[in-house]
Amino acid sequence: MSNTAGQVIKCKAAVAWEAGKPLVIEEVEVAPPQAGEVRLKILYTSLCHTDVYFWEAKGQTPLFPRIFGHEAGGIVESVGEGVTHLKPGDHALPVFTGECGDCSHCKSEESNMCDLLRINTDRGVMIHDSQTRFSIKGKPIYHFVGTSTFSEYTVVHAGCVAKVNPEAPLDKICVLSCGICTGLGATVNVAKPKPGSSVAIFGLGAVGLAAAEGARISGASRIIGVDLVSSRFEEAKKFGVNEFVNPKDHDKPVQQVIAEMTNGGVDRAVECTGSIQAMISAFECVHDITHLLYFMLNVYIIVSKAGWGVAVLVGVPNKDDAFKTHPMNFLNERTLKGTFYGNYKPRTDLPAVVEKYMSGELELDKFITHTVGFSEINKAFDYMLKGESIRCIIRMGE
Repeated sequence: MSNTAGQVIKCKAAVAWEAGKPLVIEEVEVAPPQAGEVRLKILYTSLCHTDVYFWEAKGQTPLFPRIFGHEAGGIVESVGEGVTHLKPGDHALPVFTGECGDCSHCKSEESNMCDLLRINTDRGVMIHDSQTRFSIKGKPIYHFVGTSTFSEYTVVHAGCVAKVNPEAPLDKICVLSCGICTGLGATVNVAKPKPGSSVAIFGLGAVGLAAAEGARISGASRIIGVDLVSSRFEEAKKFGVNEFVNPKDHDKPVQQVIAEMTNGGVDRAVECTGSIQAMISAFECVHDITHLLYFMLNVYIIVSKAGWGVAVLVGVPNKDDAFKTHPMNFLNERTLKGTFYGNYKPRTDLPAVVEKYMSGELELDKFITHTVGFSEINKAFDYMLKGESIRCIIRMGE
């Protein structure tokens, strides 16, 4: 046990007091973990667009003051009653979703949507007792998606903490806690392109680049990036993207452009924008049933070859959006799938993803465009708001 186990820890945290206002470095009190919880010492955290979105209060009933942050790497400081898979000193990644291990979703090999621990962006307290573990002079400071990693210490439900290889550099693998695994898994776990296949990636932000990385790892020969910002193509080449389409450059639907480029459509498409039109385009650009015309014994014969195109939706649409396409697009054997966190179960699957990085199969360094000290955390927000960063690593304690 650590010498701080069971005690309140005072540390620095970046507190959001109001929507859209710069974070303030404050001294906060972090209570000990209760039953089923873990207290982590955060060493590195990174900024995800989701943090910015909720900091701006665009996706919730505003809940402030709050400590944001959900991509991070740290070390277990202490554990609460009943926690057996983690111990003080373990290297770990906190994750915004979890794996209780007991519900029907956790017991199924086909789902990672834990009944108890799936993401809840409105909850600002711990599940165990509906209380916060953060406070300033007795005033509660709310949690964010159960992680709140913009604090030198944080308390997380044990089911949302993945134990990882202690040799893995936390300043690199911390980006696996959210966006990178979301895009990577959408490709390798859900779309599952075969070697030599074609893949279209809609949206070349961090999640889309991770989806492209998944296509590269899978051996896809044609990786077509689709984005409204043409300058993104150059950066995307590092992730395997070798062709590019800007829908604004064409006077026809982008799905038609891609179908013409690929003789009928791509084998797989992954949509990473949240735009309902991009979702429809991604689905309609994958290969459908193929009709072949033969002339035999003075008779024309039409032979149909089964469709095989698969589209995967990753982006989160607006609540009032509706997906509209003709039913024949399904009857022609196109397949549409959705995914959450790349279909990864945090505790079970994240350690193996880390090992892919350690072996050199997965390249993470190229996702990291900036690094700042904790005292400069607002710079990370500036970089993202200006569209200058993929991932900015924040070094805690600086």
